[in-house]
Amino acid sequence: MVTLSRRIFLASALLLITAFAGSIRAEDRFITIASTTSTQDSGLFEYLLPIFTKKTGIEVRVVAVGTGQALKIGQQGDADMLFVHDRAGEEKFVADGYGVKREPLMYNDFIIVGPESDPAHVKGDSNAVDAFEKIAAAKAPFASRGDDSGTNRMELRLWKQAKVDVKAASGGWYKNLGQGMGATLNTAAAMDAYTLADRATWSKFANKQNLTLLVEGDKKLFNQYGVILVNPAKFPKVKVADAQAFIDWLISPEGQTVIANYKIGGAQAFFPDHDQPGS
Repeated sequence: MVTLSRRIFLASALLLITAFAGSIRAEDRFITIASTTSTQDSGLFEYLLPIFTKKTGIEVRVVAVGTGQALKIGQQGDADMLFVHDRAGEEKFVADGYGVKREPLMYNDFIIVGPESDPAHVKGDSNAVDAFEKIAAAKAPFASRGDDSGTNRMELRLWKQAKVDVKAASGGWYKNLGQGMGATLNTAAAMDAYTLADRATWSKFANKQNLTLLVEGDKKLFNQYGVILVNPAKFPKVKVADAQAFIDWLISPEGQTVIANYKIGGAQAFFPDHDQPGS
């Protein structure tokens, strides 16, 4: 025979179990995005994601790697969406059936930074290819991310246009690091080396030492970010509804305003891009 106290205990236990199960279900509502390190190192996600989570209850978990690696993660179906910056790679990802659609999101620019002493004499040059030619001619130390990121892909395109064989130079003046943007800037600062960086990570970077911004403003240095839903027809485990909710919010007027409002040292870090002609 079950006593009254026993009934009360069982009822209380059932309530606790139900509440705990509900808590687990709530905490389990998350999406995984594979993203470039620049969005992480710049502080954008730290600012952006809590606003979205508070609005929707959807947690966003970020795997911050180079864009090339992020695309590979998407090709394996190990993320729900991508947040990256290599348009050619993104469009191929969609064309190959791994993504549903590329949505242009925001932009800023790449810059060339280097030591204040500027041994290659590139300061003030408005032509990035010309600056790379001077760095190679001077055999001045250059720190490359070497991680197949969007920044690294841009850098290699510039070297190709400058007709410089960086594979032959690797291990000499050209340092292939295989690291993210923040770590590459740290190495460049320690070595008094030149490097290509995205402006937002540079603005956030605190350990500049003797590094300074030397080259900016070339149209070739345009840096656009896109978001892509991983194809659920190929990978059924993709959390379509919640990932699409994040994409829709990012490209909505509200999301675009939030992106525009993110500032580093009082300066706007990223510029909304979705409604731009030709995006």
